[in-house]
Amino acid sequence: MINLPGDEDVWEQMSPEEREKVFDRHREFSEQLTARGHEITGGAELEHSKHAKVVRPEGSGHVVTDGPFAETTEQLSGFYIVATDDLDDLLDVCKLMTFDGGAVEVRRLLDAPES
Repeated sequence: MINLPGDEDVWEQMSPEEREKVFDRHREFSEQLTARGHEITGGAELEHSKHAKVVRPEGSGHVVTDGPFAETTEQLSGFYIVATDDLDDLLDVCKLMTFDGGAVEVRRLLDAPES
């Protein structure tokens, strides 16, 4: 799983032209993944975290609150699920997504335990 953290407020302030440049980078990233033998099996852009709901235990029940869990400028803004047999090459392709100085987090999905 390729996690794409970012500053959501910067995204909201971008012009349509600036956003299109970001989308161009995503298209290039997707094309490179496919061309290099990686398979995108899922992914999505996420809604701004100000619309998030958080569920927490409280007393003998639970409480639902608005907003993100963490107080930070960066939130998870999107993700890709990629099937690959070549982690080193996948990490190389991920360099395309660090164009704005941000980091990309790559994590392996664990298999669900058999019941």
